[in-house]
Amino acid sequence: MTKDELKRRVCEAIDRRAAEIIELGEDIFAHPELGYKEFRTAEKIEEKFQALGLTYEKGIAVTGLKARLAGGKGRAVSFCVMGELDSVLCPGHPHADPQTGAAHSCGHNAQAASMVGVGMGLVDAGAMEYLGGDVVLVGMPAEEYVEIEYRSKLRQQGKIQFLGGKQQFIAEGALDDVDMAMMVHAGTMENGKMSIGGSNNGFVGKFISYKGKEAHAGGAPHAGVNALNAAMLGLMGIHAQRETLRDDDTIRIHPIITKGGDLVNIIPADVRMETYVRGKRMDAVIDASKKVDRALRAGAMAVGAEVEIETLPGYLPRFSEERMDEFYAANAEQILGKEHVRRDSEHTTGSTDMGDIAHIMPAIHPRVGGVVGRGHSEEYEIVDKQLTYVDTAKVMAMTVIDLLWDDAAPAREVVAEYRPIYTKETYLKMWEDLLA
Repeated sequence: MTKDELKRRVCEAIDRRAAEIIELGEDIFAHPELGYKEFRTAEKIEEKFQALGLTYEKGIAVTGLKARLAGGKGRAVSFCVMGELDSVLCPGHPHADPQTGAAHSCGHNAQAASMVGVGMGLVDAGAMEYLGGDVVLVGMPAEEYVEIEYRSKLRQQGKIQFLGGKQQFIAEGALDDVDMAMMVHAGTMENGKMSIGGSNNGFVGKFISYKGKEAHAGGAPHAGVNALNAAMLGLMGIHAQRETLRDDDTIRIHPIITKGGDLVNIIPADVRMETYVRGKRMDAVIDASKKVDRALRAGAMAVGAEVEIETLPGYLPRFSEERMDEFYAANAEQILGKEHVRRDSEHTTGSTDMGDIAHIMPAIHPRVGGVVGRGHSEEYEIVDKQLTYVDTAKVMAMTVIDLLWDDAAPAREVVAEYRPIYTKETYLKMWEDLLA
């Protein structure tokens, strides 16, 4: 058996399962669930793990799953392939859940399906016999950092420590036996079909609660304290800070009001907001976060309201392990053609908790196209299912084979030479200290 022959066999096995992989992704698409609530989605992944005869754990980070494929030549390295389970809220999406407003206008359904597709290809082709390390398949919950108030309550109840699923996996020790990680995100691409490399913003999250005093809005407004006015002044204060934010730091602040009062004829006394403060570097994020807090407090002071600001662990900036990227890019070029693969050094101002993984172990987060419409919008639609579901599974499986071939010598070299910024322990302490 040569490495190229094994890759060919695995890709053929994935092709034979193509309809099943797409069907899984479309089923998840039709039943979107928000983070830490992906119970049905997790059940669908569990069914596939069972059908493949895999040993797995479930209930990690509330809804997460983890299956292990043992390498036939020992466990020199453990290579994790992740697929995210959650959706976003997008009530206007034509396939949104009519009860919750959740919709997969983010492509995570394709991630989950292609992750399972990797397992199908490796198992059906008998590939693990030839590999010098384990493959860990993870159904990862709660990548979308949403419903901050809800998750903050879960945190207060001790059910989670972090609002993001990968962070919670770290905290629970579910990645202690993993040495390197990979996942692929689907989105609209103007040029090419796959993009490898690049970086993302990090951020902190905030939940803000303004407290005023209720009064009859028509008959006795003078007797009340308008918490909504306090919030509006806080927002104006944030906008007044924007000229102080350096362009190179790519700061993004985008608050929403999740509760603006109770009734139209009562002075609003309970107003709630959520926001991120994003940036290219965490020192810039923390600096901007202090300015945001200052503006929010000023809004309360101006009208005599009270404000509580809870700053929560967000995500760290993302970067890629270059040698893993090169293996992935070469395989993408083999499947799609060199002209359709882009090596990308651009910085993207969105965020992902894959950045937290990259601070602890070698990790990559390529992107795949096959999508039309803006991400997180009602226009988002996967139109090239072969590319987004199936070809992505092939490229990931081929990259696994490259790194775990020859008794996992390439993977062992990457892991040995990688200089992680944090251990698990120092990572957890960093967030604790940062938000103290």
